[in-house]
Amino acid sequence: MSSNPSPRAAGHISFQQLADAMPQMVWSTLPDGHHDYYNAQWYSYTGVPEGSTDGEGWNGMFHPDDQERAWKRWRHSLATGELYEIEYRLRHHSGEYRWTLGRALPIRNEAGAIVRWVGTCTNIDEQKRIAEHNSVLSRELSHRIKNIFAVVNALISLSAREFAEARTFSQKLRARIAALGRAHDYVRPHSEDSAPQEGPSTLHSLLAKVLSPYPALEEGRLTIEGVDQIVDDRSATPIGMVFHELATNASKYGALSVPEGRVQITSSEISKHLVLTWKEEDGPPIVRSPVLSGFGSRLTEISVIQQLNGKLERDWAPSGLQVRIEFPLSSIHRS
Repeated sequence: MSSNPSPRAAGHISFQQLADAMPQMVWSTLPDGHHDYYNAQWYSYTGVPEGSTDGEGWNGMFHPDDQERAWKRWRHSLATGELYEIEYRLRHHSGEYRWTLGRALPIRNEAGAIVRWVGTCTNIDEQKRIAEHNSVLSRELSHRIKNIFAVVNALISLSAREFAEARTFSQKLRARIAALGRAHDYVRPHSEDSAPQEGPSTLHSLLAKVLSPYPALEEGRLTIEGVDQIVDDRSATPIGMVFHELATNASKYGALSVPEGRVQITSSEISKHLVLTWKEEDGPPIVRSPVLSGFGSRLTEISVIQQLNGKLERDWAPSGLQVRIEFPLSSIHRS
C-alpha cells in the first residue's frame, strides 16, 4: 500500500481506520499536491491497483473532458490555499464515468503553513441525473408555453382580418402577448446554451422587461425607482420569477386588478445588501392575511432564500400588500 499520512489519534482509532470507515472516498496529499493516500472506498469504487493513482495518476481517472478543468481548479487551490470544490465524472470500476463531488481542505500548522491537504469524493451521479431529467422536462414545458403564446398571437391576427373594427385592439393585444413571451424568456428554466445572451444587464432594465406585459407600467401606475445594480445571468431568473409572481397576483387580486391601483418598486443599497420593496396602494382593501401555501408562494421563497441567499418579509396592510426583499449584493453579480 502507498505511504500514509501520520496517524491522528481519536481514542485508539488511527486516521486510516477512520478514513476506511467513511462511506466517501477519502484522499490526502502533501503540501505541493502530491497524492500519497487513498482510503479503501477509493480502491473499491475505482477498482485500480493500490498505489497506481499516487502522484498525478489520479487525473487519469477523470473523464477526458473534465481533466483540464479539474487540474486548473486544483492548481488554483494549491496556489491560494482556498477550498477545492468541483464536480467531475470519475471512472467507476465498471468502466462507466459517474458524477462525483470532489472537495479538499488544507491542514495548517501553528504558523499557518499548509502541511497537508485532505479531501473527499462523493458519488452524486444519481442526483445529477435526476436534476438533469427535471431540467429537461422544465425546458420542454417552457418551450411549449412559448409556442402557445405564438399560436394565440396568430389566432388574434387571423381574427382581426375578419373584423376590421377590432384591428387597433388586436394590435395592442398582440403586443402584450409578445411582451409576455419575451418576459417569459427571463423567468423560465434555462440550460447554459439556451440562456439569453443579450438582454437586461441591470436590475431596473430586468424588472422593466419582466413587467412590460402589464399595462400599469406604461400607464405610470407601476413604477421602478431607486438605485440600479448590475445583474448577471445567475440572478436574473430568481429575481424575474419573484416580481413576475408579485405582478401576477397583484393583477388578479391586488392593486393592479383595479384601474386606480398603484404599485411602487423601490431599490436601495444598505451595508452591501440590496433591499427591494414592493408597495401596493389604492387596490381592494385587505381584510385579513391570506394563507400562503400555493406553488407561487413557495417558488418566491425558494428564489429569495435559497437562490439569492436573502430574506423576504410580507406585510398585509389594509391599504395593500407590502413586500421587503433583502439579499447580499454578491448574490446578483460576480465580483
